[in-house]
Amino acid sequence: MKKYKTLGDLITDYRSYSNLSQSELASQFDVDVRSVIRWEKNESLLSSDKENTMALVTFVPYQVIRNLNTSNQIPTFYDFDLRKYSLSAISSDLPDADWIRSRIDFTKNRIHPISLEEHIKNIIRFTALQKNPAKSQNIDLITEACRILPELNMVILDQSGYYSGHCIYFPLSMDTYLKIKNREIDENQLESRDLINYKNHDNPVFYCHSITADCNENFFYIIGAVLKFYRDIPNKNYLYALLTSRYDSHLMSDQLGVKTVWEDFDAKTKHNLLDAPRLVEGNFSAFLNLK
Repeated sequence: MKKYKTLGDLITDYRSYSNLSQSELASQFDVDVRSVIRWEKNESLLSSDKENTMALVTFVPYQVIRNLNTSNQIPTFYDFDLRKYSLSAISSDLPDADWIRSRIDFTKNRIHPISLEEHIKNIIRFTALQKNPAKSQNIDLITEACRILPELNMVILDQSGYYSGHCIYFPLSMDTYLKIKNREIDENQLESRDLINYKNHDNPVFYCHSITADCNENFFYIIGAVLKFYRDIPNKNYLYALLTSRYDSHLMSDQLGVKTVWEDFDAKTKHNLLDAPRLVEGNFSAFLNLK
């Protein structure tokens, strides 16, 4: 993560990250280019309505913008690829999985089943940020998964009501999952008809599309809700699976005790990914101390 002390530095880096000129960004903000120049030189701050616009246009967490868009800035660490912020270098690492396990009954009313088109659009935007062509951006597939598995398809909002993260799962039959595991198909080839009602299957597969949050506090709450589902589900003969190229997800998978099935180092090089895509699978009963 990079430490940002001013909003101007953040906007400048966003333009570089997105390969935008000052004029192009001004057009997205519906302002004169001179406004962007002043912002980047820290000669003026954004108005309150432009704070909202910046959150929508840049997909930078609203809290990061609020921290920096003030005369008394709160220095904030931020990573554009992970879409994650922290107030210190020490607190940028994910919380320990054992610590999360001991607190999975801590809940927040900011977590909701995914039901709005706006939430789906934000999930697609996040998926595009990962730059992994194997990850599904199929709106119909994600929408149907949210409908039939609301228990694991959730969005978390910040205290101002802005999108802060999500959890997306595809419930699959073992036969369908094995096609992914054996590399006969990619995740992005899944369709709505491939989804199942897990309650009607003896060995359902909960295939995780993505779990993310814009800060560790929000990640704690959403991963806690996920682990609580696995703790309380009556049928423990399920299989969990995840394909991700995020190194922080790899570290969390190692802590959760799931095993690596395969890694694709060629894809990492070819698509300039954060890490080699890794397929992991397992069951959380041992981690959750369930018999």
